[in-house]
Amino acid sequence: MLDRLGLTVARHPRLTVLTWAVVAGACLFLALVGVGGQNLFDRLTTGEPTVPGSDSARAGELLSETSTAGASLSLVVQGVDPATEGLADALAPARDDVAGVEGVVSVIDPFVLPDGPANPAAAPLLAQDGDGFLMVAELDPALSADDRAVALADVERHLAAVPGALDGVAPGATGLVGGGSLIVSAITDQVKQDLTTGEAIALPVALLIMVLVFGGFLAAAMPMVGALASIAGGLGALVALSHVMDDLESSVVNVVTVLGLGLSIDYGLLIVSRFREELGRALGDDAGAGARRRRGDGAVLTALLATMRTAGRTVAFSALTVAISIAGLLVFRQDILRAFGAGAVAVIVFAVATALTLVPALLVLTGRRLARPGLLSRVPVLRGLLARTADVQADEGVFSRLATRVQRRPWWVMGGTLAVLLVLATPLLHLELRNSTTELLPLSSPQREFVAVLAEQYPASSSPSVTVVARADAAEAAAVVPQIEALPGVASVDPPATRDSVVVIGVRPEGTDPGGATAQEVVHGLRDLDLPFDAYVGGQAANQIDFTDALLDRAPWALGIVAVATLVLLFLMTGSVLVPVKALLTNAVSLCASLGVLVWVFQDGHLSGLLGFEPTGGIETYVIALVIAFAFGLAMDYEVFLLSRIKELHDAGVPNDEAVRLGLQRSGRVITSAAAIIVAVFAGFVAGELLVIKEVGFSLAVAVLVDATLVRLLLVPATMTVLQEANWWAPGPLKRLHARLAITH
Repeated sequence: MLDRLGLTVARHPRLTVLTWAVVAGACLFLALVGVGGQNLFDRLTTGEPTVPGSDSARAGELLSETSTAGASLSLVVQGVDPATEGLADALAPARDDVAGVEGVVSVIDPFVLPDGPANPAAAPLLAQDGDGFLMVAELDPALSADDRAVALADVERHLAAVPGALDGVAPGATGLVGGGSLIVSAITDQVKQDLTTGEAIALPVALLIMVLVFGGFLAAAMPMVGALASIAGGLGALVALSHVMDDLESSVVNVVTVLGLGLSIDYGLLIVSRFREELGRALGDDAGAGARRRRGDGAVLTALLATMRTAGRTVAFSALTVAISIAGLLVFRQDILRAFGAGAVAVIVFAVATALTLVPALLVLTGRRLARPGLLSRVPVLRGLLARTADVQADEGVFSRLATRVQRRPWWVMGGTLAVLLVLATPLLHLELRNSTTELLPLSSPQREFVAVLAEQYPASSSPSVTVVARADAAEAAAVVPQIEALPGVASVDPPATRDSVVVIGVRPEGTDPGGATAQEVVHGLRDLDLPFDAYVGGQAANQIDFTDALLDRAPWALGIVAVATLVLLFLMTGSVLVPVKALLTNAVSLCASLGVLVWVFQDGHLSGLLGFEPTGGIETYVIALVIAFAFGLAMDYEVFLLSRIKELHDAGVPNDEAVRLGLQRSGRVITSAAAIIVAVFAGFVAGELLVIKEVGFSLAVAVLVDATLVRLLLVPATMTVLQEANWWAPGPLKRLHARLAITH
């Protein structure tokens, strides 16, 4: 199959490139411009990730269904005493401007009440420190989505102008406009900005690394072209996904894009590197025959077909293992995890497609020029550096020497490496999970500041962090309030409020952390109460508990499916029983080490100043699932890169230890280069501002770094040396099965 694909691409390289240009252009147009006035970023949503059908999700649904209020925006005015003389008169015209916006049904501030700020009913609208007040504008709930968006934009503009209207009586007044729609907009805008920032850092660094690997720009540009086409295709796939899924979480775009970028470059790097190796061999074979110098000649075609049979097979096999690892996310009930899984699988398809068609087409068009030294190798200062970094065909080098040292003391290397990995994993013992909202925004975000000021200065106007939604009447709900007030950790209980067919009881835990241990204790206490009616507990803490329980409930299925699929695929590739089992165990230890570093940095707060974030006291719940799925897939990526070379040599009759040494030498450069590129890609997204993207980017960068160094260069050679020929052992029936079904070169 790969031979036929290679021949087709070799015969029609220009058509292949043109087809990809059209596909990438169309996908990019759909993502950035869209159809019907909505691009990809307009279709994104954000909020706390929920579990469909859970107690907290049902509470949220009932609150939404029974709400009669329209969308609203609020203005926090700071730096002014509400008792300032003339303030009410100065504020009146500005309030009238807000009220005059089409679609606004009410505008409330302390001065619309009789006696103004002196009225006790105005207390929720007055800052507790006496330095400001609150103005709230509510829209008609019957507005259409388009009319609501227009009205919200007009209201925001008029509210932002209010402090300026007070210059005559309160020249130091400032204002913060906030609300649910602005928080969503802030997060989606930050996603777009972080995507641009990450790519602006990652792409130049990746190009520089590939120039060092290949010794020139021509070969380095080919994986980059494939990566750009893959990114465009992935964004187009996300547009399609946004029409299938009701709510596509904003962070899906960044995480899926960075995965596609990294994998595309990895696969392109492997294809180009192997092609240059095979081209050099082919040119050597026909040098005495006066080989033709045109594109598509015998040497180029021979090199391409050999590349497709070896590196192409490895890429296809690697993509399959990564896709299966990430597809495990589809087992979970949470919509956000399913979106990440579906989006990632789609972008993997584009990554492998560009690597097996677009990049080979570019190789055919370039032909023998890739066998010549690049212009950079003629620069005296760079010649020596490139001689050490550019890909070579020698069987002796830094990686073979490293393997030789490892094979002298394999037990010591294996024990020492495992000890380091276990030490790195120890912070996992105090892992805490969180479902954050505005805490994900950067500290400089006005919306994050707005929410903080509202919670601190206007607690009566802020929503309680725990909510009980009861199917009861007001009298029945009031009767259980004393029981709720007596629960440990409860600071106060709001009076029950009737909303259509339900009654809402707001519960305010002690402390200010809506997702902390105290709030979670209150949720557990509420759910343990024997109430005489049906009730659902919602809020951040309740959602965290439900999300974590759902993860643990489906995790055995997801892990089991991935483990079985990995064992089967690696067996079909190697014919071994022990190698797949060893791969699972080493990857598990490597994953634990990476997660331990994540907890140490983001939960415990180490490096917070350097990375520019404020710890939330835990790790985002879905980040753990993402890191396990993505990091395991990437680890299998490098496992396949290394094992395919070792297996190729062993099948050719090379003894085990020599096959390990030569396999590491021939694949080590590609593995470390690919890892350096993908670390740079993920690190580029750490430079963004959105906390969840920082966590994912950092943890995956650490996972790749740990896997490509400690695991691939030390632990794998050591274990394969210890196992000797047992590496390739399988029972008789499985050997016969492998002989029939083996995935071979």
